[in-house]
Amino acid sequence: MPLVTTTEMFKKAYEGGYAIGAFNVNNMEIVQGITEACAEENAPVILQVSKGARAYANHNYLVKLVEAATICYPELPIALHLDHGPDFETCKSCIDGGFTSVMIDASSKPFEENIEITKKVVEYAHEHGVVVEAELGTLAGVEDDVKVSAEDSSYTHPEQVEEFVSRTGCDSLAIAIGTSHGAYKFKPGTKPQLRFDVLHECEKRIPGFPIVLHGSSSVPQEYVEMVNTYGGAMPGAIGVPEDQLREAARSAVCKINIDSDLRLAMTGTIRKFFAEHPDKFDPREYLKPARANIKELVRHKLIDVLGCNGKA
Repeated sequence: MPLVTTTEMFKKAYEGGYAIGAFNVNNMEIVQGITEACAEENAPVILQVSKGARAYANHNYLVKLVEAATICYPELPIALHLDHGPDFETCKSCIDGGFTSVMIDASSKPFEENIEITKKVVEYAHEHGVVVEAELGTLAGVEDDVKVSAEDSSYTHPEQVEEFVSRTGCDSLAIAIGTSHGAYKFKPGTKPQLRFDVLHECEKRIPGFPIVLHGSSSVPQEYVEMVNTYGGAMPGAIGVPEDQLREAARSAVCKINIDSDLRLAMTGTIRKFFAEHPDKFDPREYLKPARANIKELVRHKLIDVLGCNGKA
C-alpha cells in the first residue's frame, strides 16, 4: 500500500490500548531493520525524519528509502513523519515532498505564539491531506538541533491542552511528563518516574485524542555496556523504564518515539565488530550485524513495550 497518515493507526491504538512505534531513520540499514521487524510482527509503524536527518541524508534519499519499504512490504501500514519541525517552511517542504505527517514544534514559544504557528501549519497540511502533531511543554535533553537544558524544560499544563487542540486543529499532541531527549535522561542512582498524573489529567481534558511521548528511549544497558567495552565512553546513560512506557501505551498515548536505542544498537555492534575483526573494511560486513540487532531491538519494542504486534 502507499504511505498512510497516522489517523487510522491512532484510532485503533487508542481503542486497543497500545501505541505505535515512531522510529527515527537516517540510512538504509535502519529503515530495513525496522520494517523487517514490523513486517514479521505485523505491526504498523511510523518512520520519522528529523531536520538533522534531512541535512545528513537528503530529503529525497530518505523519502525513496521509505517508499522502497512500502514496495517490499505492501501490506504494512507505514507513515512518513517529520520529527520536530522547527518552522512552517520546513513543514511545508515535507508536506510538498511526500510526507504524510509532520510535527511542528513551537513548544519553546509563548502559548499564543505556539497556537499561531501550529494553526498555520495545520491549515496548510490539511489542505494537502497531511496530519499534524504539535507539542505543549518542553522536554529537556539533546536530539539533533533540539537542545533544552533541564532548567528550561517544563511539564505540560493540562489546563491548556483543550484550548490548544481546539484552536489549532492539530491531529495529535506531544506532551511533557518527564521524558527527555538523548541517552542521558536520568542521573545514576535515581529512580526514574514519569508524571502519570499529568498524562491522565490531559487524557481527561481531551478524551479520545491521541497523545504522543517524545524522548522515550529506554537506553538498553546491554548496548551501553557494549559501547563502553569496545572503546566508547558513555558512563551513566540511563533511559525511561520500559514498564512505564508500557503503562503509558495502555492509556491515551498512541505514539512513542524511539531514537537513541537504535543508535546505541548500531554503534555498539559496529564497535564490537571492528574490535573482533580489525582487518575488515567492507561496510556490508559490519552493517549487516548492526541491521540485525536493530531488527531484534525493534521486535522487542513492538511486543514488550508498545504492544502493537499483530495490529497492522
